[in-house]
Amino acid sequence: MARTYSRYSRMVAWLKILLPMVALGLLSTIFLLSRDSDPTDRVPFSVVGIDGDIAREQVSEPRFAGTTTTGASLTMNARVARPSPDVEGQVDADQLDARIVMDDGSEIELTAPTASMRDSDDQAELKGGVTIQSSTGYTLTTQSLLTSLARVEAESRGRVEGDGPLGTLKAGRMQITTPEGSDDLHLLFTGGVNLIYLPQTE
Repeated sequence: MARTYSRYSRMVAWLKILLPMVALGLLSTIFLLSRDSDPTDRVPFSVVGIDGDIAREQVSEPRFAGTTTTGASLTMNARVARPSPDVEGQVDADQLDARIVMDDGSEIELTAPTASMRDSDDQAELKGGVTIQSSTGYTLTTQSLLTSLARVEAESRGRVEGDGPLGTLKAGRMQITTPEGSDDLHLLFTGGVNLIYLPQTE
């Protein structure tokens, strides 16, 4: 049964990122006026650089948690996250780990060196070499993956390759979907699929 997407959970997750940044801005003002030794080394936030009057902040180990429209749980963790210097309303993250767990227990894990998340369109783009692992036995890699934060829906931005239950495969594109009214995860490969079948041995 479809569930209403948890806006409250998403709001709390983003406040955990944004509120510490606001606090850091206030603390930075105090530190600039103080002649004592810099106490910022004792808090889990850092000012990476200052360009004019604008400081670029980052938050350590942020966590995003929410529920999709089909009731699947989505969690995302990163080593650090920061506001994008180029795109308003975008958060850039390093060392992102994400997990999607369906009601039936099936799941997909995603890892990437970098990611960009935009709350305005409920999307995250994982970049720099993405690893996809599914509970159905697939381990795949692709250079970039665009995934929804509101639905179980993702698409590679280029070629994908890896191993699956039937053997090794390569494809021009891959989509992760959940059919309407179903809790099943579907992996759809297109764009010239090359499968090398490896018979199972006991």
